[in-house]
Amino acid sequence: MRQGWEAEAQNWLIFARTPGYDSSHEKTNLPVLRDLLPRPGRRTLDLACGEGRLSRILATLGHDVVGADASPTMVRAAATHPGAPPVVLADATGLPFAGASFDLVVAYMCLHDIDDMPGAVREAARVLEPAGRLCAAIPHPLNTAGSFQGKDAGAPFVITGSYLDAAPLQTQASRGGVVLTFHSEHRPVEAYVNALAAAGLLTEAIREVRASGLAVSSDPGERRWQRIPMFLHLRAIKPK
Repeated sequence: MRQGWEAEAQNWLIFARTPGYDSSHEKTNLPVLRDLLPRPGRRTLDLACGEGRLSRILATLGHDVVGADASPTMVRAAATHPGAPPVVLADATGLPFAGASFDLVVAYMCLHDIDDMPGAVREAARVLEPAGRLCAAIPHPLNTAGSFQGKDAGAPFVITGSYLDAAPLQTQASRGGVVLTFHSEHRPVEAYVNALAAAGLLTEAIREVRASGLAVSSDPGERRWQRIPMFLHLRAIKPK
């Protein structure tokens, strides 16, 4: 998946930096994440930060943030953006930081794109200080296990494969003539919760994120995503 995202880096830059192209991020996903985040503390890591859009948002919220990503193209783009927070080229499973370097790690829309997801969670736990928190957002595993059979509000949702079995997942989005391929893996909810537990983290909050009222007012077809969750948010704490 890492190679797939490096290959898609230029398309992702357009998708992420063009207003309106990633409307679910703007209208639904990010607002819920902001409510899940703890107040800014000592230091925040934006894990698998991509081109840095969340790092920049976290900085405006008062976080002392550093980003890390395994894609050279993404890291160059993040580092050269005006006013960018610091960013390093690093695999999520081998971060160049000492233990207990951060009191918050944010893994926003990335764990499903990481080949060794449990390893990335273990590494996030390692760099967290005691009582530090990991906040993660992914496409909801129910979402990635199937699809709606139409775009109207009452369209049935059908599981098209296996919900319980992990499987490679490639989806596409087309905006303004740019076709972006997402390189991911479907995993059930228990895979993520078990990874947190194996890393010694205690899950303290779960959010099953539905389409916001703003998203529905802009596109009535989005009402179907008020029946099936679009995203899953998790917050976990490292015990003292």
